[in-house]
Amino acid sequence: MGIVEVARVVEDLGFESLWVAEHTHIPVNPARGLQQRGPIPDSHSRMFDPWISLAVAAAVTNRIGLGTAVCLVTQHDPIVLAKEIATLDVLSGGRVLFGVGVGSVVDETANHGVEPEDRWSVLRERILAMKEIWTKDEAEFHGRFVNFDPIYQWPKPVQKPYPPVIVGGTGPHVLSRVIAYGDGWMPFRISGSNFLDRAAELQLLAKAKGRGAIPVGASGADPDPQLLEQYQKAGIVRVVLRTLPSDREEILPLLKAYSTLVKQFA
Repeated sequence: MGIVEVARVVEDLGFESLWVAEHTHIPVNPARGLQQRGPIPDSHSRMFDPWISLAVAAAVTNRIGLGTAVCLVTQHDPIVLAKEIATLDVLSGGRVLFGVGVGSVVDETANHGVEPEDRWSVLRERILAMKEIWTKDEAEFHGRFVNFDPIYQWPKPVQKPYPPVIVGGTGPHVLSRVIAYGDGWMPFRISGSNFLDRAAELQLLAKAKGRGAIPVGASGADPDPQLLEQYQKAGIVRVVLRTLPSDREEILPLLKAYSTLVKQFA
C-alpha cells in the first residue's frame, strides 16, 4: 500500500500523526547484527527514504503530524539533514516530529563511518549542531565529531525554536539523553510497569534540571484498550500503532480497526 494512500487514509480516519522508520541499507553478512533482537527482518533493507516519503505524505494531507520513528541521525550529515528537516517543516506548515535514534544494526552505522562505541556521542553532537543551525542566522559548532565555522542556512523551521526532538531507545542512559538534548521520549516496544516507572522517573529528572514536563510516547505499542487506558491515565501523550509492509487488502482493514481506538482515546 503506497504512502500517498496511507497518508490520506490516516488523516481521514482521524489519527494524530503518521510515522515512518529508517534503514539506509542492511549489510549482507553483518558481524554485529540486530542487538539482542534476533535475525534482521528482510523489510529493513527495503525501506523507502523517510524524508522523501514524508514529503510525499505532506503533499496530500493538511493536518497530520509527520514523524520519524526513528531517523538514524548517525547516518546523516547534520548540515544536510538540518536543511531537509527545515524544508519539510516549512512546506508542511510545521508538522515535522523529529524522532531520533542510533539504530540496532551496528554494522549498518559502521558503514557510514561511525563506530558502535561512538554512536550516541555522534548523535548528541549532530542534534546540538542542527539546533544551532535552526536557531541562529550565523551558526557554528565545534565538537569532536561535528566541526564547522559560521554558516548561513535557510529556511528555518516553522516550529519554534525547531521541530520537537523525540529521543528513542530504552537503554540505561536514555533518560539522561532526553534531558540533555531531547524534547520528548518515545521508546519502541517497551510496555508495562517498567515503561511507566521510567516515564515517571524522567519527569523527576526534568524537574531536578529545571525543565517542565517532558512528553512521553509509546512506539510500536499493542492495540490493547486496557493498556491504552492505563497509558492515558499515566499521562502518556501519544501511542504509535505498528503496521508492517503489506498490500492494501491487509493494511486498510488494520487502519480502520485501529481507528476505533482513535475515537475512544483521542
